[in-house]
Amino acid sequence: MRVGLIVPSSNTVMEPDFHRHLGNTCIISTARILLEDVTRDAEQQMLDDDLPRAINLIRTTAPDLVVFGCTSAGALGSMAHDAAIAHMIEQGTGALAVTVLSAVLTSIRTIAPRRLAVFTPYVQDLTNSIGASIAEAGFPPVRTVGMGIRANIEIGAVPTSNIVSFVESQLDGCLPDCIFLSCTNWHAIEAIAPLQQILGIPVITSNQAAIDAVARH
Repeated sequence: MRVGLIVPSSNTVMEPDFHRHLGNTCIISTARILLEDVTRDAEQQMLDDDLPRAINLIRTTAPDLVVFGCTSAGALGSMAHDAAIAHMIEQGTGALAVTVLSAVLTSIRTIAPRRLAVFTPYVQDLTNSIGASIAEAGFPPVRTVGMGIRANIEIGAVPTSNIVSFVESQLDGCLPDCIFLSCTNWHAIEAIAPLQQILGIPVITSNQAAIDAVARH
């Protein structure tokens, strides 16, 4: 299976995760779209300026499936905005498109939590957008909080232990029955096991949801 991956240029985590979990069964090819700071304006510019070119580049690998690998850019508007990104990729490549946001929502619907908590490395504006997208899908979070990091290269450098301690520090009073760790450039897959051991509840991450979506196809 040929998998195309479109990621922000400063993302240093999603490709290693994909190759580690899918590299034995898939041919994974990557196209990059320019992003340094994770802000609404920068992500919209990334979509406007670089996504069309990346779609044309990844098309030349003859992919069976293309993953749009940026959770927050998919959540800049309503769910129709994320669906439009997928449609644009499908029209430009002739392949099936999977956005990370849609993959995450599939994972959430499978669990059907009643008290979902959302954690991100983002500034609050984008963190709120993630929460709004999850709420639009029918799962309003009981807590939505971010680390406030703007530089994407810094997000990719956050140790897993810091993610675990950040989540633990934000749980007072919210009693979640499921946690979503949002961001493809966060070392969140490695946080799944320790958080599940500590909290005893399901943990969803952007990259694991995307990997699971590829595996289903």
